[in-house]
Amino acid sequence: MPAIDSLYASSHPRMIVNPLNESSLAFPLLECLHIAGFFCGVGTIALVDFRLLGIGLTGRSAAQLWSDTLPWTLAGLSLVIFSGLLLFSVNPDTYYTNHVFVAKMSALLVAIVFHYTAVYKAAKAAWVLSPLVGAVALILWTAVLFGGVFIGSIGAALNDRL
Repeated sequence: MPAIDSLYASSHPRMIVNPLNESSLAFPLLECLHIAGFFCGVGTIALVDFRLLGIGLTGRSAAQLWSDTLPWTLAGLSLVIFSGLLLFSVNPDTYYTNHVFVAKMSALLVAIVFHYTAVYKAAKAAWVLSPLVGAVALILWTAVLFGGVFIGSIGAALNDRL
């Protein structure tokens, strides 16, 4: 990745000071917001996914749950993305080279696209394959969660070995 490294280094000015690096409380508070957004966004997503599996809230259709939870899902995901970008800005060099972070971002992208395509269609149409769609969605969001948990420990250890 030497070409990418040189491109990144040339476009990454070191003279800019991030005000988030000036406070010892900024990172922990942002992390709390990030986790709260994850619980809100992915929690409501999980409600729909579990309903597709036929587990929980069976008194409502998956389509009703989708509609009812959509504002909370969008608010939670917006908070996660916004706070995540701010967390990334604190030390981008650490995240840029962290393989677990890259895997988490890849899983996040796939999970969001899958949610707003396959899960949406399964919730609205009540397919025979809806339980499979719900299971795949839960696996993708679990991968995102574990990626976030292991960025600091496994990601750092893996980067030291490579």
